[in-house]
Amino acid sequence: MLERPGVADRWGTRTTFVLALSTSAVGLGNLWRFSWLSGEYGGAAFVISYVICLFFIAVPIMVAEVVLGRYGGPGPVAAIRRACASSLRSRGWVLLGVLACVTGLLLLTFYVVVAGWSMAYADLLWRGTFSSIPAAEAGDHFARFLQDPAPQLYWQSLFLLLTAGVIVLGVRRGLGTLVWLVVPLMAGMLAFLVKFGFDHGDMAAAREFLFTTQLADFSSRTVLVALAHALFTLGVGVGTGISYGAYAPQRIPVGRSVMAVALFDVAIGLFAGLAVFPIVFANNLEPASGPGLLFISMPYAFGNLLQGESVGALFFALMTVAAWGTAVAIMEPIVVMLMQQWRLARFTASLLAGAVVWYLSLAVVVSLSASAPLPWASERNLLRQLDLLTAGVLLPSVALLMAILVGWRLHPAILRLELVRESDLFFSLWRGLLRYIAPPAIAILMLQTYFANSG
Repeated sequence: MLERPGVADRWGTRTTFVLALSTSAVGLGNLWRFSWLSGEYGGAAFVISYVICLFFIAVPIMVAEVVLGRYGGPGPVAAIRRACASSLRSRGWVLLGVLACVTGLLLLTFYVVVAGWSMAYADLLWRGTFSSIPAAEAGDHFARFLQDPAPQLYWQSLFLLLTAGVIVLGVRRGLGTLVWLVVPLMAGMLAFLVKFGFDHGDMAAAREFLFTTQLADFSSRTVLVALAHALFTLGVGVGTGISYGAYAPQRIPVGRSVMAVALFDVAIGLFAGLAVFPIVFANNLEPASGPGLLFISMPYAFGNLLQGESVGALFFALMTVAAWGTAVAIMEPIVVMLMQQWRLARFTASLLAGAVVWYLSLAVVVSLSASAPLPWASERNLLRQLDLLTAGVLLPSVALLMAILVGWRLHPAILRLELVRESDLFFSLWRGLLRYIAPPAIAILMLQTYFANSG
């Protein structure tokens, strides 16, 4: 077997690694998608399905990514090439690393747009724009906001600049410092928001919605959407686990560390629900209002509560901070791949990746404006198309291929080497889930997405 590559820049402690993976997992997926998906797909039924899919499908695949990174280094392409060479497998598998980086690039394209919205709405709420505003006017305001590309470009450019700035600083000074800033900040802001929801919202209705369910609430569609969201929110399929796994200290318990990240991910999602839905129910709003829940319903609700606007500004600031950690995690594998394959300096690679994301996000913003439609965007905006493409096709595809590669093609000795701190029972259970549970579940998800879109 080939020796494991040396990684010049590592984090000093296991805690930093866990926090880093946590910041990659806890982003807009928890605060934006989790809330409106819970509202749209049955509340507690969705939450239960999500937790099951997270631990039995998404976690095993994330462990596989971390194992690859620890064995092969921080670049998805180089890590897969090294692991396949050691297992005498085809070099064609390196295309999976390329696909993971392309998926991350497309995900970032609309991610920075929504993060820019969060920054803009934090500013608008702080300035009192939504004070005592009617519900219809809140919806009209969001529609007008989408029609004007200029403010969107300003905010998403600022967000992208902050993201690239962290990448440029490197693993210890950039990523390592960020995670110790972001996680306590998120926890403190979210605790305050939950307390505000408890004091000013309908917490009883929120608890019943999120934690009470009946068998009739479950459906195949709910479970499949929960599976897609589990892959999305844990950051599976974009190479983050590979890069962050390579930066982790030697001889850490990989499986238990990823499980800790998943528990933190679930907790943040549930607390976000406890921050959002009490306010929703207290204002007699519809929880199943789709993506507009946070950018229409929530500004209206905060604007009509005592001291609500300052708290609303804090809520959207929380979304921005969470998105920042995730965006950095998604961009890092792309930058590392450019550094390794094109032999670029970190600054140059970060600048190039940021420029590509900026131009693609510009196309997304322009497609949202009816006054400047893109002829190839059809009748749907690019944000919606990219969300469907990444969450419904690309992320599941990368996750499926990752499960097949690590579960079926790589030599077990390589895997056991990186999971030496885990028990034989854990190793067998993990490999069984990776081989026999994750692939068919993801394949069903992809088939359902295909037939739903073709119908």
